[in-house]
Amino acid sequence: MARLTIALDAMGGDFGPCVTVPAALQALASNPALNIQLVGNPAAIQPLLNSNSPDILERINIVPAEFMVANDAKPSQAIRNSRGTSMRIALDLVKSGEAQACVSAGNTGVLMGLAKLMLKPLEGIERPALVSALPNQKGGKTLLLDLGANVECDSDMLVQFAVMGAVMAEEILQIPNPRVALLNIGEEESKGLDNIQAAAAILRNVQQINYIGYLEGNDLLTGETDVLVCDGFVGNVTLKTLEGVVRVFLSLLSSGKKKRLWWMKIISYWLKKSLSKRFGHLNPDRYNGACLLGLRSSVIKSHGAANQQAFTVAIEQAVQAVEREVPTQIAARLQAVLPKSE
Repeated sequence: MARLTIALDAMGGDFGPCVTVPAALQALASNPALNIQLVGNPAAIQPLLNSNSPDILERINIVPAEFMVANDAKPSQAIRNSRGTSMRIALDLVKSGEAQACVSAGNTGVLMGLAKLMLKPLEGIERPALVSALPNQKGGKTLLLDLGANVECDSDMLVQFAVMGAVMAEEILQIPNPRVALLNIGEEESKGLDNIQAAAAILRNVQQINYIGYLEGNDLLTGETDVLVCDGFVGNVTLKTLEGVVRVFLSLLSSGKKKRLWWMKIISYWLKKSLSKRFGHLNPDRYNGACLLGLRSSVIKSHGAANQQAFTVAIEQAVQAVEREVPTQIAARLQAVLPKSE
C-alpha cells in the first residue's frame, strides 16, 4: 500500500495529547509509509511536534476538533452531542475515505456506538465485537472476544464472533485453520448457559470453522486454542483480571528492600532479569489495542490508561488491520459460513 493514513483521536484517554502525540511520532518513525491525521485541539498538539524531523512532520496533519468525549460520559447522550468532538471527526475521516482506520483511547461505549452508526456493520453482523491478541504459553497468541462491546450476547452473536475471530487469526496472526473455542465454566457439553450451548451446536456443524469445544478460564494463556469466544461481560472481567495480576507480578520483580548483602543483590538482580525475560511478554503494554471487528472499516480501541509504548502498539494494530484488509476478509467469510449455520 503506497499511502496508508490513520485517523487518531488525539484527545481521548486519560492523558490525551501527551501520550497520543509522542506515540504517533514513534509509529511514524518506524513506518515510512504511514501518515497520521491528529484530531484534536491544535494548541495542545502543536507544541509536542516541535523539534521533529521534516520527514516525519510532513506525514502529520492536524485536524482541529473543538470538543472531546469525556471518559465518564453516558454513551447515549454523548453520541447525540458528538458533533465537533475529536472522536467523531476521526471516524468521519474514515467514513469519507481520507483515512483507512481510526484509533482512539476514548470512552468505549461512545466509540462503539458512533462507529456502528457512522461506519455501519458488515452484512450478517448484529453488533461489532472488541478483540485483542494475548500472548500464550506456547509462544504464540490467542484472540479473545468480546472484550466489552456487548455485555449480553445470544447464540447467533457468539457464532458471528467465532467467524470474525477465525478470520483475524488467519489474516493478522497468520495461523492456518485456527482453532476456535467457547469460554465456559467446564469442558463438558452439558455445562454452560443456554446461549453458549446453542452456539456450540451451530459451530459443530460449520465446516469452515475449526471448532474444538469448550475451554475454561485457566486455559486462556496455555495456547490450547487460537480464538476464545465469550460475551463482553465475561471477556472484559477476564481481561482486566489478567492485566491486574500481571501488573502486580511485574511490580513485585522491581520491588524489594534496598539494604541487602552484596551476594543477595547479585542473586536478586539475576532473578529479576531472568523472570522479566521469561514473563515480560505478558506486560499489558505490549498487547494494547482491541480491534472493533464487524465494521466496514477498521477501528482500534486503546486502553484509556495507555502509556506511549502501549498506544504505539494500538497504532501498529490499526496498520496491520488495514494492510491485511480484515473487514473485507470477514465479509467474504460471513457469506460462506452464516447461511449454512442458520
